[in-house]
Amino acid sequence: MSNSKTLQVNGRSYPWMKQAVVVVCVDGCEQEYINQAIQAGVTPFLKKLAAQGTVLTGDCVVPSFTNPNNLSIVTGAPPSVHGICGNYFLDREANQEVMMNDAKYLRAGTLFEAFSNAGAKVAVITAKDKLRSLLGHKMRGGICFSAEKADQATLEQNGVENLLELVGMPLPSVYSAELSEFVFAAGVKLLETQRPDIMYLSTTDYIQHKFAPGTPGANAFYAMMDHYLTQLDALGAVIGLTADHGMNAKTDSAGTPNVIYLQDVLDAKAGNGKTRVILPITDPYVVHHGALGSYATVYLNEGADLASVTRQISAIPGIELVLTRSEAAARFELPEDRIGDLVVVSERLTVIGTSASRHDLSELKLPLRSHGGISEQRVPLMFNRRLGAIPSDHRLRNFDVFFLAMNAAA
Repeated sequence: MSNSKTLQVNGRSYPWMKQAVVVVCVDGCEQEYINQAIQAGVTPFLKKLAAQGTVLTGDCVVPSFTNPNNLSIVTGAPPSVHGICGNYFLDREANQEVMMNDAKYLRAGTLFEAFSNAGAKVAVITAKDKLRSLLGHKMRGGICFSAEKADQATLEQNGVENLLELVGMPLPSVYSAELSEFVFAAGVKLLETQRPDIMYLSTTDYIQHKFAPGTPGANAFYAMMDHYLTQLDALGAVIGLTADHGMNAKTDSAGTPNVIYLQDVLDAKAGNGKTRVILPITDPYVVHHGALGSYATVYLNEGADLASVTRQISAIPGIELVLTRSEAAARFELPEDRIGDLVVVSERLTVIGTSASRHDLSELKLPLRSHGGISEQRVPLMFNRRLGAIPSDHRLRNFDVFFLAMNAAA
């Protein structure tokens, strides 16, 4: 393949790479995690990026959840283009609340589809299996698997087999730091043995939900990550690192969760059955956040008044923002047909639930940490190469990471 080749993907031009490109999405990576780990002296690779690479900050997509941001990163576009605006949404045609992890919901092609079809070797490794089918949609050949189901990977379905033997790790628990470590360890092994042109490593935020920046648990995770990044760098890869979202404590000063049970409030104020609250953070892995995040959508049923419900929500302590569907679609670049009549964002220390009876918080052994709002929007953009000048009027986003890394590798 000619090095002068350029591919157009969702309106952006991506040059062909002369060096392997590895993009890492560190789930839940509030920037302070990296700052504290560097200050603790446990991440020498990340520390040297300020002097030898490029360290920037960008905005993630709101809602600041896993699926919409991972898909923005791999399409280079916001949800208004690719269609994935949460982990979970209300399918109004079917009148069902469903996981948005099926590729049928994807409205745009990924970089992986475009480059694999053009002859590039692509490898995609995600921690949780919920992302795998979306990330690997229409990839031609290549490797695509999750750490969660690494023991089930086959050559035919995933492009690789015998992963546990290759990586030298047992199958990790989905609720563990080892799930993310498996992603990194597998990435190093694949870069050593198969040398993909493009590799995407997407971790899980289990640790970030449990541990605040600078704590021993958090620093140990970033030290582990730094170890594998050092190896990827030594293998000659151009590395771009970002996050799908940040993370914040969502408690009062005593460590008790600050929860607005919005469905309960609206049932009391607007009447039972007048509204339906949907939480797009919802996924199968609720042990560490109880399906509580700082973003919700509200659907109005017959007899509900939009202006009245908006006022009622806005008056609730802890609510930061209430937007109509069109306002939210414009501000957050969301597909209008996949969000509610209202979009609600809570303040930094507060999360939104539906009804108290629908949330089991018994598994929360540590103070609640979560995400979803504007307060978790700022994320790192770090590279192990010096980048060219970026126009001063360009709003940096986490989904710029491939574009910037691939230009550095061209």
